[in-house]
Amino acid sequence: MKTKPREKEHIFLRRVAASIYANPFTPARHEADCRLTGLAKDTDPDFVLQKAIQMVNSRVKAMTGAGRAHLSACDPGDRPALANLFLFFLFHKYLPFFDLHIRKQNQTTQSLPLDFGRDLEKEMAAFGFSPKETGQYIALFFQMRRAFFFIHTSLIGNSPCMEKLRARLWNTLFTYDIREYAQNLIDKLEDFSTLMVGKTGTGKGLAAAAIGRSGFIPYDDKTHCFTPSFTRAFLAINLCQYPEQLIESELFGHARGAFTGAVAEHQGIFTRSSRQGAVFLDEIGEVSIQTQIKLLRILQERTFNPVGSHTSLRFKGRLIGATNQDLGMMIAMGKFREDFYFRLCTDTISLPSLKKRIDQYPQELDLLANHLVSKIAGTGTKKLQDRVRTVLQRPENRDYDWPGNVRELEQVVRRIILHGSCRLQGQREQQDDTGRSIFAQQPTVARLTSYYCRLLYEKHNNYQAIARITGLDRRTVKKYVEQN
Repeated sequence: MKTKPREKEHIFLRRVAASIYANPFTPARHEADCRLTGLAKDTDPDFVLQKAIQMVNSRVKAMTGAGRAHLSACDPGDRPALANLFLFFLFHKYLPFFDLHIRKQNQTTQSLPLDFGRDLEKEMAAFGFSPKETGQYIALFFQMRRAFFFIHTSLIGNSPCMEKLRARLWNTLFTYDIREYAQNLIDKLEDFSTLMVGKTGTGKGLAAAAIGRSGFIPYDDKTHCFTPSFTRAFLAINLCQYPEQLIESELFGHARGAFTGAVAEHQGIFTRSSRQGAVFLDEIGEVSIQTQIKLLRILQERTFNPVGSHTSLRFKGRLIGATNQDLGMMIAMGKFREDFYFRLCTDTISLPSLKKRIDQYPQELDLLANHLVSKIAGTGTKKLQDRVRTVLQRPENRDYDWPGNVRELEQVVRRIILHGSCRLQGQREQQDDTGRSIFAQQPTVARLTSYYCRLLYEKHNNYQAIARITGLDRRTVKKYVEQN
């Protein structure tokens, strides 16, 4: 039985919608493009996408020629499907210009005008979109492209666990159903907190930044700007960097005269956050119970008081926390509040270790090393990349478990650039031998404490963090770390 032209048109429009709304970091997007184009799944994804764009462009061009390229030219029930066709067409037509705008905006905190904004507004109006719809879809286009840009460029890797991570981050921003997000949730995700968990050096900060810089930002059709700039939307603080008595001031701010030295009012990170922004609290497992209670209030009531002030302020952004600690164990030990944990982990994202990534995809190490060499040395670095690859592939360096993850790999790459070589397993053996030799000498408690503090300092590089872990004061920790 032949498919009727009207039914064939509906099938085509449904397939266009499936393509534009699919998560671009999942196989579902490629499969949707294949159904749209009729190409086999083993066809190169870029080729399939270009074919899909050509087909949509041809359909819109034919409709324009026939005077049907307008949302009023269809039945009300068909309007959403036809709108998806026009949105697909416009998104991919202006995609290179959005990419250029993102790169330019990424260099400044000032909101830059969208150079092609007027042209895009005119085209959307010509297709029958209302001014309100036009502004919302332009903002959504910008958010989708920013999210793809930051997730794709920040979290490098072809291992299955990294592909899963990128898809998870996309859903964190747009939910699993981007149509529902666009209709009902586009400015309502500020109350969805996120917890990043993973070992030190796995990239929790990069993942948090990708989320924080990719939130929905409204489009102003009068100034043709997105306000605020996404470069000001993400605010981060490492809680290990501050002594306990200053953490609350950095988080919540303080009033003048709140404590000795508070000679002026200070705005904390929650005050500076915009509604479209996100606050990233790194090492959240290190904060005291008292601070956890105040953070819980922010998550439950969205309000807080600066230190020394009775004025209640409202937190308008999204909260992202990160830790390398076992929070379940900390809860059992009474060091982390259970109610705070359950309020914080609306969305928990686990960052895979470098060892897991390499086990799943052995080429991951070379891919990451090449990326890091380019990041450190810029373009024209093939010779350096070859040298790094040669060193990492030496027999004595294979099967290394990379306890410091990607952060350790970056430092190894720097050492190879400096010295031309680096023996990874030898470094680990030397550390183990040092530990055995210390116990062989029947050390004093002071010497053991000094050794332990130095090991912690190599991991955290922060005296205050070690003070919290050991229960010692900061000056004592510094004394032990600096002992010979």
